[in-house]
Amino acid sequence: MLDKSAPQSQTRSAGPLTGFRIVEFAGIGPGPFACMLLADMGAEVVTLDRVRAGKNLKSVAGRGRKVIELDLKDKAAVAQALELLANADALIEGFRPGVMERLGLGPDVVLARNPKLVYGRMTGWGQEGPLAQAAGHDINYISLTGALAAIGPKERPIPPLNLVGDFGGGALYLVVGVLAALLEASKSGKGQVVDAAMCDGAASLLAMFFDLAAMGRWDGGRESNFLDGGAHFYGVYECACGRFISIGSIEPQFYRLLREHAGLSDAAFDAQMDRKAWPTLREKLTEVFKRKTRDDWCTIMEGTDICFAPVLTMKEAPDHPHMAARGVFVERHGVTQPAPAPRFSRTPSTIREATAADITGVIDAWKAGR
Repeated sequence: MLDKSAPQSQTRSAGPLTGFRIVEFAGIGPGPFACMLLADMGAEVVTLDRVRAGKNLKSVAGRGRKVIELDLKDKAAVAQALELLANADALIEGFRPGVMERLGLGPDVVLARNPKLVYGRMTGWGQEGPLAQAAGHDINYISLTGALAAIGPKERPIPPLNLVGDFGGGALYLVVGVLAALLEASKSGKGQVVDAAMCDGAASLLAMFFDLAAMGRWDGGRESNFLDGGAHFYGVYECACGRFISIGSIEPQFYRLLREHAGLSDAAFDAQMDRKAWPTLREKLTEVFKRKTRDDWCTIMEGTDICFAPVLTMKEAPDHPHMAARGVFVERHGVTQPAPAPRFSRTPSTIREATAADITGVIDAWKAGR
């Protein structure tokens, strides 16, 4: 069952980023997710949102913030934002290029008041280039990198949720960039702009596949390579119950175990790495896995070196014994959500409450703490 008292969900930890102050300009997608990670790790994150935005203080991605409503079209509000940023360590914004400059909050203005500030910018296309001002979403950014073309069945590419662009290629690269710039600023005393673009990050995530292509081990077709569903020993199979399992028996020793536990005595399975044999072997393996339920296959294979796992739904995942034992999911305000990651041995992360705040009070507190 779901562990509602996992250590990561408690408020006793300081976290490795305790003492760092980050100002977030409210947005959607990767920016808020990046700030969730930073808040979980102990940073004090203050979110500047629109007046009467009606921010849900109990949302998962919005957890751990102090939320301040501010009309940035008002010069007095902009002056308050600048005063807050004068005592911050980092800023994160996800507007189109030029918006912050038009508000009077661009890097030149902000860094002139706080030269040590790290100015994190999250966009899809980047701060410059022919598409910089065009609207887009995750699916568009990963389309241009080659990532989307490689994902899905032969018939057509399939969007991999928004994990590759928004969160993998966007938020995580923004966090890495901001943390690296904070580390450098602690030595040089100088801040800088971090230009995190989802198209850049998604392209970076393809590094291994460009390597494989250069070695002649990856072609451009979907379901024709060993990691994209083309190989019979790496993929998803339906069981007798209509649910699914996944196997990843790439290495010879793991493949041997797969054959032993699945009863694959047919000599045709000797040709593990023969691409021409893969379609036929996949058909044979499809028929084998449909003979038993998912639970049956879990009893036979889970915990072995086959590289096996049941394909769980988001509803099922929290109650899996391994996920429950590690407290991978926790419950807050009646909402099941991921616990903080990664884990730290001495300064563990924690989920903090999001609260409405007054900007004058935060400014005064930050000034006093300097």
